[in-house]
Amino acid sequence: MTARTFVCRCEDVTLGEIERAIAVGLADVEEIKRYTGLGTGPCQGKECLSALGRLLVARGLVPATGLRPFTARPPVEPVTFGALAAGATGPDTPEDPSP
Repeated sequence: MTARTFVCRCEDVTLGEIERAIAVGLADVEEIKRYTGLGTGPCQGKECLSALGRLLVARGLVPATGLRPFTARPPVEPVTFGALAAGATGPDTPEDPSP
């Protein structure tokens, strides 16, 4: 694979970016996710986590038995686009937003 190979297609994270993360001392799945954004797109790592895991194991940075997935953080509850478009409402919303 070349440095321009996409590992995470959702967030456009390339192999080169992962290589840079490893070069600065990051060797944990969670650290690399936070540094590069890998796995934070719509698939939530379903497409790219295994590729990152194989790379870390192949480099000897993580033993195959010690490989742990990153912490997935789904929304607390689903939100519709209509709710987002309507704007904020509730007890913390000011009555009159004008100055």
